[in-house]
Amino acid sequence: MEPGCTATDSWIDLTQVCDHISPMLITSRPDPTPSAHDRVYRGLRTRIMHGDIAPGQALTLRGIGKEFGVSMTPAREAVRRLVAEGALTLSSSGRVSTPELSNDRIEELAALRSLIEVELASRALPRAHLALIERLQTINASVSEMVVKQDAVGYIRTNLEFHRTLYLRAQAPAMLAMAETVWLQLGPTMRRLYGRLQRKEPPHNHRLILAALRAGDEPGLRLAVRTDVTQGLRMLAG
Repeated sequence: MEPGCTATDSWIDLTQVCDHISPMLITSRPDPTPSAHDRVYRGLRTRIMHGDIAPGQALTLRGIGKEFGVSMTPAREAVRRLVAEGALTLSSSGRVSTPELSNDRIEELAALRSLIEVELASRALPRAHLALIERLQTINASVSEMVVKQDAVGYIRTNLEFHRTLYLRAQAPAMLAMAETVWLQLGPTMRRLYGRLQRKEPPHNHRLILAALRAGDEPGLRLAVRTDVTQGLRMLAG
């Protein structure tokens, strides 16, 4: 470490910069390959989205680096991206953690899910061929398995897979990216919600979604999706 540079194991200081290091030293030791940073980003993003990290849990660069087998630099860059996406929060002291959402914030994100996902489902309906419906049935069976196993992370993962598989047929990538950002911000909260619901069976609204797809029933599909994506969240916020 160059004189004057410091590091901390407790919290992540994203603002710390050692500006006295010579350009020659920087060019002689290039940053890790983009694939290392991308691997950390995608892995951490998936864990957060699927509720594998509890709300308010603190993260350190050292811990992230150890988990993914990388140095501090790709860990830092991954954290920067996730903070920008709202998946992690950064305090004034440099502490990074998963967000603990207020009731107002949960209500806001539930409203966004209702707006975006209902529109995605509606756009997907004309392209909802039999093979897609069968694929959704298979995924829903996996959701049921996770309920039986009481596997919260597996439940969230397969539930989101069900929705993503349907929405991909909408052929609206910008809209789907917005939906995934909302899922990402809600991931830890969804884990908490699963614990409160104590599910014993898969979501009833999934069956209604499948029935509406088979019948080509757009009003029924919109209602089933809206109910499915907001009901639990609004109960939590209430």
